[in-house]
Order: sequence, then C-alpha cells, then structure tokens
Amino acid sequence: MKKIFTLLLSLFAAGHLIAQNNTLSASMDKVKLEFKLNNGKPEYAVYYSGKPIIKPSAMGFKLAGNASFTDSFSLSSSETKTVDTTWSPVWGEVNRIRNHYRQLTVHLTQKNPARAMDIVFRVFADGVGFRYVFPKQHNLQYFVIADEATQFALAGNHKTFWIPGDYDTNEYPYTTSKISEIDNRQMVKNSTEIAVRVAPDAQAVQTPLMMKTADGLYINIHEAALVDFPAMQLHVDNNSYKLTASLVPNAVGTKAFVHAPFNTPWRTIVVSDKATDILASKLILNLNDPSKIENTSWIKPMKFVGVWWEMQIGKGTWNYTDYPDSLSADGKLIPNGKHSANTANVKHYIDFAAKNSIPGVLVEGWNIGWEDWFGFWKENVFSFVTPYPDFDIEEITRYAASKGVKMIMHNETSGSATDYERQLDTAYKYMNKYGYTSVKTGYVGKIIPRGEYHDGQWMVDHYLRVAQKAAEHHVMLDAHEPVRPTGLQRTYPNWMASEAGRGNEYNAFTIGSPPEHETIMPFTRLMGGPMDYTPGIFKLKGYSSADPQRQVHTTLAKQLALYVTMYSPLQMAADLPENYNAHPDAFQFIKDVATDWDDTKILEAEPGDYITIARKEKNSNNWFIGAITDENSRNSTISLNFLDKGKKYVATVYADGATADWKSNPESYQIKKMTVTSATKLNLKLAKGGGAAISIKPL
Repeated sequence: MKKIFTLLLSLFAAGHLIAQNNTLSASMDKVKLEFKLNNGKPEYAVYYSGKPIIKPSAMGFKLAGNASFTDSFSLSSSETKTVDTTWSPVWGEVNRIRNHYRQLTVHLTQKNPARAMDIVFRVFADGVGFRYVFPKQHNLQYFVIADEATQFALAGNHKTFWIPGDYDTNEYPYTTSKISEIDNRQMVKNSTEIAVRVAPDAQAVQTPLMMKTADGLYINIHEAALVDFPAMQLHVDNNSYKLTASLVPNAVGTKAFVHAPFNTPWRTIVVSDKATDILASKLILNLNDPSKIENTSWIKPMKFVGVWWEMQIGKGTWNYTDYPDSLSADGKLIPNGKHSANTANVKHYIDFAAKNSIPGVLVEGWNIGWEDWFGFWKENVFSFVTPYPDFDIEEITRYAASKGVKMIMHNETSGSATDYERQLDTAYKYMNKYGYTSVKTGYVGKIIPRGEYHDGQWMVDHYLRVAQKAAEHHVMLDAHEPVRPTGLQRTYPNWMASEAGRGNEYNAFTIGSPPEHETIMPFTRLMGGPMDYTPGIFKLKGYSSADPQRQVHTTLAKQLALYVTMYSPLQMAADLPENYNAHPDAFQFIKDVATDWDDTKILEAEPGDYITIARKEKNSNNWFIGAITDENSRNSTISLNFLDKGKKYVATVYADGATADWKSNPESYQIKKMTVTSATKLNLKLAKGGGAAISIKPL
C-alpha cells in the first residue's frame, strides 16, 4: 500500500509540475535538455553552461494524407531514469566506453483519432540524443511519412562546415561559411569535377554538420542508429538560422513506409567548449544497440595493399578489354594489355604484402562486367563469381595462402542493388570457398530500383542487408558509396569501414582536395564511423597519366599522419609498391602503425585548421601520434604526459623536411629518433599542407 501511495504521489507531483510551468527537463554536467508542449505542439531546447545551443524547436512528423504528428498533443505521462554502464567494443579507438546518460521519456497522445507517440531524450555530458517511438496501437499500424518536422533553432549565425544535400553522393569538398551564406547552388556551380545531382532544396546540407559559435562553442548535428529510415539532411533558413530535418525521398515521392511499433533513428547534438571533446565523443556509438553478432572472434582489423591506385592514375585498367571493340571474330574477349587484375600482377602485390607483414591484398577489376559498367543505368552488369580469363582465382588463392596473405574481395554493383541482392548468397559463398575474409562493395552510379537514391530508405535497408549477409558468412565489410555511417559498427562490428565521403582518390582523377580537407573530415564525416580514406600516397607529383600537373595536396609526412588522424580498422597502404620501395625508411611507419587501439588522446584540434591525435596500440605499450595542418605552416608543442611515468621510450619522428611544402616540395621529409618520457614535450614544425607522424615504443 505504501508503494502504491508513493507512486500516486509521484504521478501527482509530476502532473502538478507540468500544470505549473509546462516544462520537463533533464541535465548532465553542463548540458541541459528542456521539453514542453506549446499549445499542443511538442518543443525541445538544449543549453550548455546556461547558454542556448538549440532554442525552443518544433518536433514531430507530417504523414501522407494530410495527417500530422506535429500538434494537438497532450502529455499522458513521463518518466526519467539514469544509466551509467561501460562496454567494450570489438575494435575501436578505445577499449572501454562509458555510457552515462539521463533519459527523459514523454508519452504524448492525440484525440480523434486516438493515437500515441513517445519521444525519448538521452542527455549526456557532451550532448543530447532523441528519437521518436510509435507504440503498437489500433489507430496507427501501417503509415507513410511525408516529411519530418524536427527543427534545430540555432542561437546565432555560426561558422559552419558543410556540403550540399545531394541525395546520391557526399563526395564534395567542404565549404566553410556563416549559416547565412549557405547556398549549395553556388557550390555546385563552381564544382567542375564530379557529376552532381543535388536536392531541389538549394539550402539543404548533409549531416554530420559541424559548427562553431562566435563565443567558442562547438556544435555537431547528426544521427545515430539509422535503420529502416531515410537519411536526414538539413534545410537551412539563412535568416533565422533555423535548421529543419529533411528526409531523403523514395521513388514514389514520399519519405518512409513505417509499421508500428517503430523507433526512428536518434537525432544527435554533440556540444562542447573544446573542439577536442567533439572528436572524443562516443555519444553516437552509445546510442546504437550492442553487437548482434555473438561470435566476433573472426573480426580482425588489418592493413592491406592492392591494385586500386595504379588504375586510378591510369597505369592500368579495371576492364580486361576495350569496349566496344571487345570481341574477336570467333567471339572471344580481346585483352587490352593493361588489365591490372591479372595473376602475375596480383602475385607481385602478394609478395610485397608478405615481405612487409601487410595482412591483406585487395583486387578490383577481377570479375567480368567492367567494359560498360559506368553511367548506363543497367540492371545486370557484373557477375560476382566469374573472373576474367587472366585472373586465375585458384592459383591466386593457393599463392596467397602460401605467403600468409588474406585476399580481399571486391563487389562493384554500378548502383544495381537489386541485381546484387539476387547474387548475394552466391557471392558470399564464393568468398567462403576461396578464403576471402573481407569485401569492399561499391555503388557508383544511379540506383536500381530506378528512382531510389543512395541515401533513401530502400538503400539504407539494402546496406544493412548486405552487412547481415556478410556476418552470416564471417566476412568483414568495407562499403563504398553508401549512406553516411551512424554508429552501426557497434551493432554490426563486421561493418568495419565505409567511404561515404571525399577520399584520397580525388587527388588522382580531379584537381584534388584542399589542404584543409583532412582537418575537417574528422569533425564531419568521421563522427558517425570509420572511413576508408586510402592514405599513404608517397609519389605526390607527376603520377597521373591524364594530367602530369596533378598532385596530392599534402606532404609525404602528412600522408603518414593520416593513419592516426583518419581512423579506420581497415587501412590501405594505397600507393604502388615501387613508390614505397623508394622510401623504405618512411614506409616503416606504415608497417608499424596499428589499426586497433586501447586508448586515444585528442591532444589538440580546430576544425579546418589542425588536428593532433595520440593512440595506444591494442594489447601493447606502443603509442602513435599523427599531427596535421591545413594550408598554413604551424609550430606545435606536444606534451607526452599520457605515457607511463618512470618509463623511457624511443620516439621515431617522421617530420616534414626543412623546405617541405605541399605545393612546391611535398616529398621532403626527415626522420629522427630520441629518448622520451612522460615529462617530454615535442616541438613539431608542420609545413604548409604538412604533418608529422610519431611512433613511441618502450625501451
């Protein structure tokens, strides 16, 4: 009886509170979340140290048929709870993650018809996540979402790092501007290097969206646990600085088909007065479910090499023949003599990998279909079990095994996701047969089913189906041209990396990316998950057969540093073996650097300017540091106080040469060794577009 009385008293007190001020709240350290119904319309606000980060903002959804989940609500009940646990990722930047938050759940109801919607808020020390929940109910079973009404009313005209709201690609260089200056029509107009098809909304931008306020706060908006729902973009009101969620449409012009009970993805707001805290945040990971894969012993981070870069720079080709003159009079394929995925060449890469203790070799262009794959919007292009005549998979499998090297499969779909799904089971059984432990998928081109987009609900479901099929066959996944990651690597740890952004390849086939690019990407693209950026280019000028003037916009030392600053458990040593053989002393860092970590320290960071990160190798006392800068040279002093006190280490510093410059002298570097302790402070001089990579090992 006492428990019942206490419960009733609590409910009365909660109801009395709502009746008095109409506001519910939850706080954690400096972050505060407020929720209220404003004349039946749900609103939320977020504060940091008392400063408004998100001013009172609308919430809800618009449904097809003019129905709405945006107003006419009453609050039926609410509850709060506190969670404080720790968990260990299968792989990652740290070996233990604290999941500490206060949760506020509000239960909302509408009348005529009677329908319910819950909103769940989780408040962390570094931000807020919230999601909508549609419970099982009689008057809401199958329904269609026409659009989302969630808003993010910003408190000022912040400095913003953004790319256009393109439904099909996120491979743009970032623009830095005030919110009031965002106009992706001008950005696309000035982009001559990729075919673009942006959203009709000229003020739509993609997430993760990174911002900095005039008084020095850092804000990042993204989403977590994107499952069975379209990706969220943001419409920007240049005058009010208000962002509104804009969902990527499907082939019939709506946004999502939903069956209650259903949870939407989390909308995430990470905030701090330190840029380093943004990069260190685990909020997005914590909002994802634990691993659905029980036995994860087969999931192994690794480095790899492959034939990819030689085809990017024009030394070789993916296609075995030259289309359309591909058949002889008797119907046989005519080789073009430049096909990179041939048995002898692949053995060359296997030898290089084995000699340098690199675990994997990726081969693209091994299977038939590359002659007319791009830009034709064709249904059946590739076979994922039929090699070209010069790719002897039996011999390559035998040879790689004899050298202790794992082969990595490549499945390019040319955007034909339906065809890939028809072949999925066959393709993964083929990988198992020949011992392929990893696969790189690709979705270049317009999507089939026709009318669907890379970031729409159908493709979001497809990417997950592929990850699940890969898990069934114990295959690790590296997805290219997918939707931007949202932390699902926690739930499906075999989905180890994605591209989903402008990678190093743009230095091969376009004018490249500006030197600031890699100082922005960790604050944007990498917030949701690891990126297969393909670092490690050593020949930085004169490598392109298409344009001898083309060059990578970094120094060689910065390419080394990217192995630390651009996190991925799958890291490619992307350049040609001969270019690494020309610099064996610098290549030593790539051989040494780890791909899995026990600890990570974000030593210094400023989006668009510089980043320095230190990481401790998994099950080891070795540390590795990467420091990078933008187009400006920089002097940096790095404290090594994270090292064990009382111990001595040898530090090998791979630094820019005295006259290094990304544009005029990018391949100049210097290597020096020294004894260091936790009391040591390293002085680093980074060239324009430069960097430094450091390995630290106990004596």
